[in-house]
Amino acid sequence: MPIRLLDDTVANRIAAGEVVERPASVVKELAENALDAGARRIEIVLEGGGARLIRVVDDGCGMDRDDLALAVERFATSKISSETDLGEVATMGFRGEALPSIGAVARLAIETRTADAPHGWRLQVEGGRKGAPEPAALPRGTRIEVRDLFFATPARAKFLKSERAEAQAAAEVVRRLALATPSIDWTLVVEDRTLRFPAVADEAGRAERLAQVLGADVSGAVIPVVGERGGARLAGHVGLSHLHRATAGAIHLSVNGRPVKDRLLVGALRAAYQDVMPRDRSPVAALDIRVGPGEVDVNVHPAKAEVRFRDPGLIRALIVSTVRAALADSGPKPYAAGGAEIARFAARRAAPPAAYAAPRPAAPVRGFASGAQAAFAVEAMDLPPAANPAAFVDEPADAVRRPLGAAKAHLHDTYILAETQDGVALVDAHAAHERLVYEELKRLRERSGVPRQELLVPDVVELDPADAERVLAARGELERLGLAVEAFGPGALLVRATPAPLGPCDGIRLVRDVAEALAEGEADATPMARRLDHILATVACHGSVRAGRRLKPDEMNALLRAIEAEPAASTCNHGRPTFVTLTTADLEKLFGRR
Repeated sequence: MPIRLLDDTVANRIAAGEVVERPASVVKELAENALDAGARRIEIVLEGGGARLIRVVDDGCGMDRDDLALAVERFATSKISSETDLGEVATMGFRGEALPSIGAVARLAIETRTADAPHGWRLQVEGGRKGAPEPAALPRGTRIEVRDLFFATPARAKFLKSERAEAQAAAEVVRRLALATPSIDWTLVVEDRTLRFPAVADEAGRAERLAQVLGADVSGAVIPVVGERGGARLAGHVGLSHLHRATAGAIHLSVNGRPVKDRLLVGALRAAYQDVMPRDRSPVAALDIRVGPGEVDVNVHPAKAEVRFRDPGLIRALIVSTVRAALADSGPKPYAAGGAEIARFAARRAAPPAAYAAPRPAAPVRGFASGAQAAFAVEAMDLPPAANPAAFVDEPADAVRRPLGAAKAHLHDTYILAETQDGVALVDAHAAHERLVYEELKRLRERSGVPRQELLVPDVVELDPADAERVLAARGELERLGLAVEAFGPGALLVRATPAPLGPCDGIRLVRDVAEALAEGEADATPMARRLDHILATVACHGSVRAGRRLKPDEMNALLRAIEAEPAASTCNHGRPTFVTLTTADLEKLFGRR
């Protein structure tokens, strides 16, 4: 079969498949062109989810007649002019493919006018066939209409989703652009609904733009982050540890103002939350990274959603260190069981009571470990669980004024009920203590290694041979965590020492849990540093107050004070909340007093 050169119309339609996937792709390309034109106000109108009509109007610099005629030709652009420029791209667009690709599969009409021109110009492209520029009356800026998307390629139109789904995808594009460009005024009109994102000050107004896009309830649970390293700068907002989602859809990232979806950046952000958020959840974040144009390659894919950094390790370290520092500086934040939660509780008040659960046997009696004593400076002793209901205790008035207040009761030998100045706090003693022990173990590891307690009679642990090999392979790292093991025949290990801060502990169970943690990390290729953190969290769990152990009043209050002093204490090592709060107003709503 002879080789033929495709004509421009067919070539453009093939190329359009990479640039124009759906209406949202068109919205993205046209909006980015408007930003490159210096627009301060951008209005986008959709009909039929964008399949029937996409209209983008901006107040940018506009084009003259000659530029308009060239704009719809492939690889015609005003943004780069040489191979050197390609390595220093500082604009949103640069390929010169968007307009010709759109014109190849739809009916495209462009009206544009520069500030000093007596009138504007209009040009139409239909299915790749270009008309001649004609005079048009309009103010400065550009107005682009895309009608009947994919009419020239009906097979592509069959893959479009419902009008609602396509409109939602386009709206998400606008939201991401709005978060990346807070100084731009955005308007999106979908049928009879209007979405407005008024312009705000670029830096000081980031929180306001976040509230516009994500809602006031979300913006109230985020903190600002600012960091700089090696010439790269990070700014934006991240959610507190209790604010998380099932997917990464609430992660909004941009590089030099360009919204991106990059695995490196998302992975770094998740790494920053690994100790304070459940592993299967994703944080809420809106972050912008600023680097020199030569430090990032945006020419990875025609959609320009992926980037490559010259020094990816620097960018990852910047994100991890800055976000972790911001979360630590924010201090422990409670999960407030108010608002919608209270409404749900109130709705269930009239429901028939559920069947009583079978009594849970008391957990083995355990004392505070020596590391825990250091953590909240209280001498704890092994005491048998109390058989009587929790006894209420009076506390000095000044304790109530503290963030977590004064302990009033120990409920179900698990939860601490505390009175605060404006409500109550309910604390999961085991989860909170687990976090405190974990943070103390991490500090010990960084300073000189976790001290270990030599066992008078070593424990023998029988494991699967593969698990035993994993533990032995990590023996050097485990010794820095205070756990000393050695081989003792096929599939068997000898436990010589356990972490001293844990006090007396079940070495056999500890080693089995460590083996599981190592296997889990190896299965998903988790780096050793993160696996060691996971192991340390497992160790901390073994040395924490167990549910079923009765705490004395001074122990409860000591634990409350320790939580207040530990920035990461809002969540346990697994990302679950350690305490929740109810304000007096929440209580009054719950009981129908307001």
